[in-house]
Order: sequence, then C-alpha cells, then structure tokens
Amino acid sequence: MIVRRVGVWSVARLYGAMMAVAGLIGGILFALIGMAGGLAGALGSSDTRAGLAAGGLSAIFGVGAIILFPICYGLMGLVVGSIGAGLYNVFAGFFGGIEVDIQQ
Repeated sequence: MIVRRVGVWSVARLYGAMMAVAGLIGGILFALIGMAGGLAGALGSSDTRAGLAAGGLSAIFGVGAIILFPICYGLMGLVVGSIGAGLYNVFAGFFGGIEVDIQQ
C-alpha cells in the first residue's frame, strides 16, 4: 500500500489540535513559573504593596498564557500542517509517496 495523497484539511486539523495541546502544556508551565516568580517577588519585596502588585501581574500573565498559548500554537499548527500536507502531495507526485506495510 502506498500513500499517494493526503487530505490537506484533515492533516491540518489533526496537527492544529496536537499543537493546541502542546500549547496548553506550555501555557501551564509558563503559568507555574510565573506564579513562582510572582511569589518570590512578593516575598522578597520590602514594600508589601509593590510585592503584591508584582504577584498579581504574574498571575495575569499566567492566566493569559493558559488561554493564548493553545490558541496561538493551534493556529500555527493549522497553517504548518496544511503547508506540510500540500508539500507532501506535491513531492509524492514526483517520488511516489510513502510505502506502508499493513498486516490484517
């Protein structure tokens, strides 16, 4: 069995979803690091108000990262997946595609 063509939209959707999950994981890590930095800023500041303001700002960036990272990564994955699938279709026309051995 030889894969001669792939559906561009199906590959793009799949890659976009995978990258959105990767963005969610990255956003969570970014939020955790931001919370740790905000806590360190709050505890290390001699002025309590400035420390709490820095902690609150870190929390806003953390929540923003959890929301924005998956959206940005998903959109980038959609674009890159569609470009990759289109290029696969072009090059598979020249070289014959990927040979897949399937056992039933």
